[in-house]
Amino acid sequence: MPTPEQQLTPFSTVLRTASSAEHEAAENSSFMSHLLGGRLGVDAYADLTGQLWYVYRALEERFEELAAHPVAGLVTTGALLRTAAIERDLEHLNGPDWRSRVAPLPATAAYVARIGELAEEWPVGYVAHHYTRYLGDLSGGQIIRGVAEKTWGFERKGPGVRFYVFEEIDNPAAFKREYRARLDAVGEALDEMERRRVVEECRRAFVLNGAIFRDLDARYPLSA
Repeated sequence: MPTPEQQLTPFSTVLRTASSAEHEAAENSSFMSHLLGGRLGVDAYADLTGQLWYVYRALEERFEELAAHPVAGLVTTGALLRTAAIERDLEHLNGPDWRSRVAPLPATAAYVARIGELAEEWPVGYVAHHYTRYLGDLSGGQIIRGVAEKTWGFERKGPGVRFYVFEEIDNPAAFKREYRARLDAVGEALDEMERRRVVEECRRAFVLNGAIFRDLDARYPLSA
């Protein structure tokens, strides 16, 4: 079980602070800086969306099984599912034949493989990736949506940015508070060793996300 000192610090706080350096590195990548600065075209945004499709398929393809897990199920909720919304966006961005126009970058394939490995062998570690992606979508993802609407003229919360619109969440701030409470419950359910492993997996999740941005950097000369 967690030590008395660890019990004083909510697990959601432990995850956030322990992964802050990796989080910042991914967030401030050249690709994301240029994208958010409006210096890349809509093709780069569409490419990012296509890479995220692979990631979220991996996160969600075993939803029911993971929702029933005693630990992973503490954070898993249908209100966060994104695959269908991404597919609607990709059809808007790339046309009805969008599936033939997307392919995973090497970093994306590695990230997908890691998620699949965790879902199969260590669902507790899956929580780190769930937290990294979905809480990020509810936070920084909203900045991406706003930039996309302003830069490329997408309808507000409309086709092209539906991925960032959570129709089943009326109050994102309240939901994020509830989600952090769920993470705290995860920490309470784990012993000290497992908590440390989840923290390390959280760091790894941000590194894997950053690797995708680096692969996208290489694809768009402005990011070099």
